[in-house]
Amino acid sequence: MDKVKVVKIEDRIPKLKEHRKQKANRRLIFYLSFFFLLLMVVVYFQSDLSHVKKITVSGNYFVTDDEILKKSRISTNTKYLNISEDSIQKRLEAISEISSVAIEKKFFNHVVITVKEYQRVGYFKKDNTYYPMLQNGKMLEPLNKNERPVNAPVIVSWKEPEQLETMAQELQKLPEGIIHRISEITHTPDLDNPSKLTLFMTDGNKVVTSISKFSERLSAYPSLISEIKPDEKGTFYLGISTRFERYNREVTEEKNEEN
Repeated sequence: MDKVKVVKIEDRIPKLKEHRKQKANRRLIFYLSFFFLLLMVVVYFQSDLSHVKKITVSGNYFVTDDEILKKSRISTNTKYLNISEDSIQKRLEAISEISSVAIEKKFFNHVVITVKEYQRVGYFKKDNTYYPMLQNGKMLEPLNKNERPVNAPVIVSWKEPEQLETMAQELQKLPEGIIHRISEITHTPDLDNPSKLTLFMTDGNKVVTSISKFSERLSAYPSLISEIKPDEKGTFYLGISTRFERYNREVTEEKNEEN
């Protein structure tokens, strides 16, 4: 019969003491680590380390950086962890010119604001004052007296607000290259066509068309220009059918002599 090995309690006491000591040391290290971590968090929030260090604004052209920063309510005094992306987006999207906003937080305490603006598709002229018109049909505050319309046509003689909104939607469908070719858009309705338009192009030609299918018809303008001689100028009639009428040279010469 095998003998059972018996360990006396006196032999186990040193090992129990060592185990308890190690356990107490681990507990002490845990509490000290937690204390220092808590202390670092408190110091972080009470110091400038918790503030935003850098703000980058991009994608804006018409809206200034200062206006975006003011509306976002972010500065280098803002707590980095207190920034709410959703709140900033809502505040900035309230600006008429801005269509969308993206907020990104980067290391170290760097905030990146990327905005996308509505395109200015025209400038509505009224009483020698120009009102920028966005692609969503909204009108902005008028330009200053020393400012002039750029990169978009001037829209004159317009009395129907609903048609003007439709015009804005049609203009936004056009490539920028074609929009830049339009100098002026005049609403010239008649009995047969209440939505008739007369366009004065930057190359000296005119285009007569209508609001209906405006973008579709005007998209063909570059190819139509390529079919006439460089020195030929006249009026393109873009409707159900397309035709080109040269300007009367004799009338043009008479006007030049009078001037």
